[in-house]
Amino acid sequence: MPPKVSEEIRRRAQRIRLVLMDVDGVLTDGRYFHVPNPQGGLFEVKMFDSQDGIALQWLHRAGIRTGLISGRDAESTRERARSSHMVYCYMGNTEKLPVFREILAESGLSPEEIAYIGDDLTDAILMKRVGLAVAVANATPEVKAIAHYVTAAPGGSGAVREATELILDAQGRWEEVLRHYEVI
Repeated sequence: MPPKVSEEIRRRAQRIRLVLMDVDGVLTDGRYFHVPNPQGGLFEVKMFDSQDGIALQWLHRAGIRTGLISGRDAESTRERARSSHMVYCYMGNTEKLPVFREILAESGLSPEEIAYIGDDLTDAILMKRVGLAVAVANATPEVKAIAHYVTAAPGGSGAVREATELILDAQGRWEEVLRHYEVI
């Protein structure tokens, strides 16, 4: 069920055409594990939330593009982006502003048409520039303070789903999702 939000947040969400997000702490709970690979090295394992995953599918179906900008480079993140139909997958970027500028130029969108979901200081610089800044429940106090909306759910536990429902509801698209699954 979409969260109840102010008219200002609804107006911001109505304009969104692209949802960008961090990975660790947003799409995951921030933990990752290094496990041995067959070649004797290590690879990184992350836990992603299935309800966030279906929400990313809904955004894709609604024609709202998605993408991630992560400080870490991991094959598991790359696969999450691919399976979720993300248009943008930038990894190994703790300095996110140059990537954001590149996305703005490539997408042709204005900053007001972009939402960003973050949890830590590296995300703040983008959250100050977008139309809808969302902090997850486990975000740092500084990030929560600059967000337009703070989710009730923590990262890796439905925060992206919550933000998606907010956006789709504000755009009058939430009932389409419910009808698709024959809930109404």
